[in-house]
Formats: sequence, C-alpha cells, structure tokens
Amino acid sequence: MVNRAKEEVENLAPSAVASELARGDVVLVDVREPDETSLGTIPGAVLVPRGMLEFRADTTMRYHLDSLRPERRVILYCSAGSRSALSARTLKELGYRDVAHLEGGLEAWQREGRQVTRTQEEMI
Repeated sequence: MVNRAKEEVENLAPSAVASELARGDVVLVDVREPDETSLGTIPGAVLVPRGMLEFRADTTMRYHLDSLRPERRVILYCSAGSRSALSARTLKELGYRDVAHLEGGLEAWQREGRQVTRTQEEMI
C-alpha cells in the first residue's frame, strides 16, 4: 500500500523541500503523533496527526484548518516517509492538486544536517 502511494504522489528529497520552504507559499504538514513531534519538528510545520488529517483538510468539516486549502501547495512528512506518502495520496483523493511528501521523512531531513526545532509554531 505504501509503495503504491509513493508511485502516485510526488516524492521530494530534503533539499527540494528546503528549497520550497525558502521560496515560501507552501504548507508543511507534520503527520506524526504528539509524542513524536515533542522530540522536534521542521521549523514552520503545521502539526496534524495522521488520524486527524481528513478532518483538518476537508473544507466542509468544522475541524478544518484554514491553512490547508486544495489550491495550495502542501508538503507532508512523518518519521520515515510512509505515513506522509499515504497522507499525500489521501489529500489528492480530497481534491488537493499540488501535494508532495518528504521521502525518508524527518530521518532523511536530519541525516542531511537540516534544522529541527523543539519549539512548535502551531499545535493542532
């Protein structure tokens, strides 16, 4: 299931994600659970645990998160890249058009020595 999801979505290397974040106008979504995000996140990430993604992304739901809009660029990540690939496919099924995920997740991000912060900007 994960391999199929990765075939259906855009897979980005950490360097590509960093470039997009530097350019701006992208929503970075961390789909890990709170016990995982407490250990650190990519700066600027919106925290939406995988189990809440559909509720936060569906514009018709009362739990919808304003920063998640189908016309906006959304990049998702998790620990190693499996949950984020599944999440990206889910967003596409919800009508999101410009979705990608961080291949290798936070582990790949950290292997490249990229910044992680324990200060979470937006807690969901």
